Amino acid sequence: MSVLVYTESSKGIFKKNTPELVSYGSELSKKIGVELFVLVFNVEDCSMLSQYGATNILKVDNDGLNLFENKTYSNVITKAANKINASHVVLSSSADSKYLAPSLCVELDAGYLSNVVELPSSISPFTVKRTCYSNKALSDSTIESNIKIIGLSNNSYGVVENKTETKIHDFDVALIDKQIEIKSIEKASGKISIADADVVVSGGRGLKGPENWNLIEDLAETLGAATACSKPVSDMGWRPHSEHVGQTGKPVATNLYIAVGISGAIQHLAGINSSKVKVINNDPEAPFFKAADYGVVGDAFEVVPKLNEKLKAFKS
Repeated sequence: MSVLVYTESSKGIFKKNTPELVSYGSELSKKIGVELFVLVFNVEDCSMLSQYGATNILKVDNDGLNLFENKTYSNVITKAANKINASHVVLSSSADSKYLAPSLCVELDAGYLSNVVELPSSISPFTVKRTCYSNKALSDSTIESNIKIIGLSNNSYGVVENKTETKIHDFDVALIDKQIEIKSIEKASGKISIADADVVVSGGRGLKGPENWNLIEDLAETLGAATACSKPVSDMGWRPHSEHVGQTGKPVATNLYIAVGISGAIQHLAGINSSKVKVINNDPEAPFFKAADYGVVGDAFEVVPKLNEKLKAFKS
């Protein structure tokens, strides 16, 4: 038996969640007492994985995997899992991995638990703690299938440095015929993607119009952050839908989420409540303040420029 960790990458570069995934997989394999294998698609330099306990790397180089397509990816991961007799498969909680999980369950006859935040408290039965009810509660959940798929919640377990010797195994696999033709991909225009950001600065209707979005962009540039928005803002066309954060948009689990002029509808809170939150709003009764670690009651047009000025001075 073994543990297989699937790592995500783009244009030959690992996604931000890779160290956390490998750290979790390494500690899980130790706890179970089996080998760890890390599956890598089209990344030339995998040396950084040895810092987090990746004892074995299954390296796949195939141009047919440059763009994500669920059926193709799940087929390759299934073949890798079968090759190493994987008893546990670890995925992230990205949109792509959540899309992959049901297909892998069918192909591997496996059980799946999403939003896992800890190592198992019990191996037999296999029991892990996970978030539920839009991150409002925790539950101890059990998988009874022979093969278990674990979706690790982003920014929940942390990174554990564990330098080790790594063996790289070339994994040549024939790809199945793609059933979906990708004609075009529309990329978000922001400098930093929401999915990879440690800090997100988000704006709502309190900014009064798209002409005032420089407040958000200037603060984000100072912090090296991604920009985001609430659903009404994207619905009104002030910002692209790719920046919409919330339960019906993109969920985030960042080290810092700054909400400017957002009241905090329940759908928005559900999408960000795994983050450390700071709120700037002129309404002291705004629901967001109940969820925030820090709050500023004030006019965003006065507070944000002063905050940005102080941050620039601090950085200099």
